[in-house]
Amino acid sequence: MKQPTVGVFALQGDVREHLQVLDGLGVRAIGVRRAAELDRCDALVLPGGESTTMAKLARTFDLLEPIRKRLADGMPTLGTCAGMILLADRIEDGVAGQETLGGLDVTVRRNAFGRQVDSFEGDIAFEGLDRPVHAVFIRAPWVEQVGKGVEVLARVADGEAAGRIVAVRERHLLATSFHPEWGGDDRVHRLLVDLIPD
Repeated sequence: MKQPTVGVFALQGDVREHLQVLDGLGVRAIGVRRAAELDRCDALVLPGGESTTMAKLARTFDLLEPIRKRLADGMPTLGTCAGMILLADRIEDGVAGQETLGGLDVTVRRNAFGRQVDSFEGDIAFEGLDRPVHAVFIRAPWVEQVGKGVEVLARVADGEAAGRIVAVRERHLLATSFHPEWGGDDRVHRLLVDLIPD
């Protein structure tokens, strides 16, 4: 089997950290800033960052529609933090006129856990993984509602946000509220790579 290429949306956000994790999994990892780079990808990561800025830059660099088309065509994609917001079909507390790429039948609340000072980390159980994932939440969203075809992969276990949905999957799309690229655990990225057809 040929070595798959996994792109990381590279116009804004935690690009380097995702590229490092993907390199460690033995795939060809590239930054995606142009449609020609997207064309080379078998899968895509939409990283954490600032979701409104990312959407505007995607439009400016003529990437918004090409990514939407690839998502609709079934390209495996992982959205983390702001990337989860970009994948969502619906947003709560969004900025007026905020665009998303869509494709994931969920309603996501922006900055649901609060401001930067409310950032936190902890271990959460993750469906299909043998041990908890160490999750880092920074101005993170959470999922308010899921559509019929969406599988809930993780919820916050305790505290004020107990029960809130923080990881989901719908067919070829994965999304987490937290940053799986931090902390040396590559299992969430491996789930993405495993979705790439042989």
